[in-house]
Amino acid sequence: MNGKKGSIFGSVWFMRIASLILAIFLFMYVNSEKNGFLRQTTRGSDSGNALMSNKTMSIRMPLELKMNSQKYVVTGYPQYVKVRVSGPSAMVTTVSNTQNFKVYADLTKLGIGTHTVTLKESGLNSELRYTIKPQQIKVNIQPRSTVTAPVDVRLNSKSVDGNYHVGTPRPALKTVQITGARNQVKRVARVIAYVDVPRDAHGNFSRQVTLQAVDKKGRTVNVVIMPSSINVEVPVSKQGNNEPTSSSSSSNSASSNSDNDSSSNMESSSSSASSND
Repeated sequence: MNGKKGSIFGSVWFMRIASLILAIFLFMYVNSEKNGFLRQTTRGSDSGNALMSNKTMSIRMPLELKMNSQKYVVTGYPQYVKVRVSGPSAMVTTVSNTQNFKVYADLTKLGIGTHTVTLKESGLNSELRYTIKPQQIKVNIQPRSTVTAPVDVRLNSKSVDGNYHVGTPRPALKTVQITGARNQVKRVARVIAYVDVPRDAHGNFSRQVTLQAVDKKGRTVNVVIMPSSINVEVPVSKQGNNEPTSSSSSSNSASSNSDNDSSSNMESSSSSASSND
């Protein structure tokens, strides 16, 4: 009896059961490794597909002009254009983030007048496709002109306390330079600095004022003013003081009298600049 009991682990049935359990364990282990490999392969395949897939994006780009900016002035062109870029997803994303290319209009071989120009790009990878909107633009090329013009200060002092007088304003600069297309510079009749006098002004004050170039009808002219703003000191004194002052009406009268002087100075400066050109 003892010999039979001691031989249980060596019996045929024990070996069969142990082999079955081992086979099941190996089967489960192999399947789990296989599934893990498939999941990893699928993830790798998805990543590869993402890198190789195509993508399209619209990028807002500043428009550059190739021209002699010392000699000519160009108007009529848009400041920005849209570029639709297509190609490999990773490359399109990189271009959109870095914007390491440019869109330009080549005006170097064009003369004075209105022209239709086809826009070009520089710096895009050859694997990328692109379209520029608009593909063509109209530009107006004019000779550059620079003249000197007097500054005319206009005060708005109607709401000032009646016990106070507003004196003659003193601009930091009496003249400024105007630069732009010759036909626009010729339109400028005066350069005006508008100053609003506060109602509670009971003493001298100063303001940094933006200058405006206008024609004879008071319409703004598209030119560059250098400097674009100046400081204006305005004296304000109480009635009865001996300091020379002027009311709002006298200030406006002086401004209107200076209009003719400004216009004549502008015309002589423009004609002088035209003769130099």
